[in-house]
Amino acid sequence: MAKVRTVFVCADCGTSQPKWVGQCPSCKAWNTFTRLTVAGGGGAAGTERGSWLGAALPPARAQLLADVGMADVVRIPLGVGEFDRVLGGGVVPGSLILLGGEPGIGKSTLVLQAAARLGREAGPVLYVSGEESTQQIKLRAERMALEADGLYLLAETNLTAIMAEVERIQPRVLIVDSIQTSFAEDVESAAGSVTQVRECAARLMRLAKTAYVSVVLVGHVTKSGEIAGPRILEHMVDVVLYLEGDRFHSYRLLRSVKNRFGSTNEVGVFDMRGQGLVEIPNPSEVFLAERLTGVAGSCVNVTMEGSRPLLVEIQALVTESNAQIPRRSANGVDPNRLLLLTAVLGKRLGLPLANRDVFVNVVGGLKISEPAADLAVALAVVSSSQNAPVPSDLAVIGEIGLSGELRSVAQLERRLAEAEGLGFRRALVPQMGLKAQAYGELKVLGARTVGQALDLALAGES
Repeated sequence: MAKVRTVFVCADCGTSQPKWVGQCPSCKAWNTFTRLTVAGGGGAAGTERGSWLGAALPPARAQLLADVGMADVVRIPLGVGEFDRVLGGGVVPGSLILLGGEPGIGKSTLVLQAAARLGREAGPVLYVSGEESTQQIKLRAERMALEADGLYLLAETNLTAIMAEVERIQPRVLIVDSIQTSFAEDVESAAGSVTQVRECAARLMRLAKTAYVSVVLVGHVTKSGEIAGPRILEHMVDVVLYLEGDRFHSYRLLRSVKNRFGSTNEVGVFDMRGQGLVEIPNPSEVFLAERLTGVAGSCVNVTMEGSRPLLVEIQALVTESNAQIPRRSANGVDPNRLLLLTAVLGKRLGLPLANRDVFVNVVGGLKISEPAADLAVALAVVSSSQNAPVPSDLAVIGEIGLSGELRSVAQLERRLAEAEGLGFRRALVPQMGLKAQAYGELKVLGARTVGQALDLALAGES
């Protein structure tokens, strides 16, 4: 016999609550909640709008925009500072969150850490794994020394069984790792197919909105962005996060590309260690910790990751080439951008790079996509070519145009403040974006062309 469950539904807007409340948190109407007994264990496709576990709820009623009430959003902090930063302060109840990334990048480790802390602080959390057994998850939790009070584990891929456990435990947060392994019995396609991924995500979204359960979906995505990955779900969910990084380096970046409840300009930085992902509150200090001073081919750039300024070291190596076509190798910067910069240096400054190999690397495995790193890359290349070190107390910011001119960059003040905070005494920036010659203890040098910037940086002019 099917289990039954009682929910309370607002007759005005269709909002459901597990317990009776006097005032609807959505439409602010009073005494509109009515008792509704629903059958558990359902979840079949084709149920009416607003259904939960297969039970039909009353049809929704349209409201005037002016009559729509705003419920106070109380976020649930995850206890992982960098994770909470990207989410905007924590998880919003009833939200659907998608966490994507390449296999092996650390997604399961991150959500397990957050689930353990959240279960201990905020109530029951259900962690569903379709790829690992509960014993494997337990071993990882012990290795990371996690206190797992309030955390329930379930090794299951059948969505009906998952829904039944959600009904029994009634968690505040449900984590499904991964969505590609889940399947609905009444959908005639293999687990991981586009149809299954979409249908399972749609039912979990219905669960989140009607049962007020926050759902976190973990999804794999390859470098080519395969269609069976989480990209087909981005339009369905409330928040889309991507965990990025080089698998051969320990640093990981958590980015938000969609967030209906907060900003998409925040980035979280982690260090993958034996005890899990460790937060890096000051990543610039970490990225520059092993930098050698007085070495040719090294330059410090202030880049922006979302709204966070980061100081990173850009290295270049210029050597004689034995090949007919000299190599241009870029790690962490756009290879096409490197080709453009070497062409500008050869054409505008007469730098002899036609018969030389040029290698550029961003230390730490970071990837810089913004053009504000152009001047730092150019300075590192020229420094290596001429064997003239860039001063160790100089931070460099600027975009280079095809005519060799320096163009202003966004958020210059924030970049300069970060450089000053880390002890840099000088900064080289485009003259067009310069408003002051000094920011606190930081002396700012302005240049209009890449030639002037090279003179200021390498010749020591100030």
